[in-house]
Order: sequence, then C-alpha cells, then structure tokens
Amino acid sequence: MRPVLAPGDRLVVKIGTTSLVGPAGEVDEERLGDICDEVAAARTDGVEVIIVSSGAIAAGAGPLGMSTRPLDIPSLQAAAAVGQGLLLEIYARMLANRGLVAAQMLLTRYDFIHRQQYLNARNTLDRLLALGAVPIVNENDTVAVDEIRFGDNDRLAALVGNLSRAKLLLLLTDAKGLHAQDPRVHPDAPLLAEVDRITPELERAAGGRGSEFSTGGMASKIAAAWVATFSGVGVIVGDASEEQVVGRAISGREIGTFFHPHPTRLSARRLWIAFGQPPEGTVFVDDGARLAMVDAQRSLLAVGVTGSSGTFSDGSVVDIAGADKQVFARGLVRYSSDELGSAMGRASTELGGREVVHRDQLVILHR
Repeated sequence: MRPVLAPGDRLVVKIGTTSLVGPAGEVDEERLGDICDEVAAARTDGVEVIIVSSGAIAAGAGPLGMSTRPLDIPSLQAAAAVGQGLLLEIYARMLANRGLVAAQMLLTRYDFIHRQQYLNARNTLDRLLALGAVPIVNENDTVAVDEIRFGDNDRLAALVGNLSRAKLLLLLTDAKGLHAQDPRVHPDAPLLAEVDRITPELERAAGGRGSEFSTGGMASKIAAAWVATFSGVGVIVGDASEEQVVGRAISGREIGTFFHPHPTRLSARRLWIAFGQPPEGTVFVDDGARLAMVDAQRSLLAVGVTGSSGTFSDGSVVDIAGADKQVFARGLVRYSSDELGSAMGRASTELGGREVVHRDQLVILHR
C-alpha cells in the first residue's frame, strides 16, 4: 500500500534534466510553474517539500554558446556555474509568486561521508523547513569533479531523503515509470505499478542513459531507489508531465512505479558507509564467513577471506562478495589491500584479534 503523507511529513521531489530543460537548453518555465503550484499546495497542507533539481549544466550551456553537453571538466564546471544561478533565479521568482521562499543548498559527496558535515547539512535543512522555506538542492558541480562524472542527481536525492528523514522520494522524469523491459526496445513492455524488491532482472530492464544533456536514465533511478529504500524512504518514479503528479503522490494515489521501503531503516552512519562513496575494492569470502555475517551478524575475520581485488587502504569502503563472486555486503575495511594479502586465511589469534571489517561498520546489501 502506498503511503499517504500527513502534515509534518517530508517529501523530496527530484526533477530531472529532461523534465526541466528543453532540447536547446532552455528552462521549461510552464512545467516548472506547474510543479511550483503543487509544492505550494503541499506546503499549505503541512507537507514539507525539498526539491532536488538537475539541469544546471544544461541551462548554462546555451548562454555560453555550447550546443551539446561539454565533455571536459572545466567546461562542465563553467556551464554549472552559469546554470545554477539561472535556475535559482527562476525557482526563487516562481516560488515567491506563490508566497514561498527558495533556499539554495549545494552539496557534495563529502557532505555525506564526513559526519560533522552531514550533521551541519541536516541542521541547515531542518532550520530552513522550520522557517517555511523550500530548499532547492543541487550537487556543487562547479567544484565537485566526482559529482559531475556521476552526472544525474538521483543518488543525491536518495541521500537527501535520508538526510531529511523524508517519508517519500518522488523521482520525476520523462518516463511513465519502470517497465518490465526497456520500452525503447520493447514498446509493449508493461509498466510495473509496485516493486517490493529490486532484483538484478529489474536492473537489467532499466536500460541506459536518457537525453543529450542527461547522464541519468532509468538505471540511475533504480540505483537511487535502492539507496532510498534502505533508508526507509518510499520511492515513486513518475512522469513529470502527468497532471497533478506531486499531489497524487502525496495522497497515495497510483502513479508511476512505487518502490516499497525496507522495514528497517539504516542509521545515517551505515547508510553513508553503504552508499556515500564508491567502494575502492572487493574482498572475497567463503560460505562460512558469509553465513556468519548475514545470519549471525558477526564481523568479517581474516580466516574467512579468500582473496581481494583493487587497491585500498585501512579505512576504505570495500564490497564483500561470496564464493559466487556476487556482492552481498559493504563495509569499512581495517586492512590495506597489501596487508590483507598476507593476513587472509589466518586465525584472529595470529593477528591480535583484528577484524577485517567490524560488524558495526558492515552493511548487508543482499540476503
């Protein structure tokens, strides 16, 4: 059953580039105006709304004479610097016409990796919402090279869902939702109304990137839904051009594809261990170690490690894969890749009791 948002609940609305910017890089003010109307109506009903907006690079490319998305980092950063100002001006004007104040928040991956920055961002967000403002969140693309390479804001929106303790994340795009197969290849593929669990088959059905200016696409939406549902946040992927799309999502009416949240919400620390930064390598374990971690909630010990790939240091995030080479967990490793090479297979008593990944720094992704 889809959630119905009540006064005091929080909704994150992510607007994709294809839903916001036209083919020539111009902002679709009519569509954005419709969304701002719905945001204002939600605020009147007591629902606190946070907007995560893509489109800065696309909006800034046109004024700089770029006909397509640039490929080099300095040009991407320059387009973002121009586009962020243009977008905020439009949001501020449209929301002001509806009696609301727009507040810009530019975040990077480091704001989710470092605990104090995470808390500072959460406190700012809480205060803005308490004061009645509408936060407009974007990646700080002018300086964050990794975030530009990541491209779309779907993962950021999922992390903001956790940061804000939102009840629902609405990912607006140019698709009706998730289909059983890629509709560009299989036009008759049925739309999935609800998803209880994200499977590899669903991920393969998601297809590739979207438009010329976007680097997202349905695959990015699936990845974001995976992050958000681990946070206990329900997710809807829906068409931005649908009439009353925000209001219908708030009231629990059927629209797009709804991803059910996990029954247990991960703590903020475990969430950013799992999703806040890319893993730097993979540690392979035997079946006994996997059972101990998954079923008995124990730490990963060196005796159960069978190998590793990648180069990582003590404190890095690593994936953990079983004998079938499938990743089932992620955590902060306490050995460098070189150290682990000589420690694997040895008893803890030989290593001073040092775990490879302590259970408090371990997240089980697949059971």
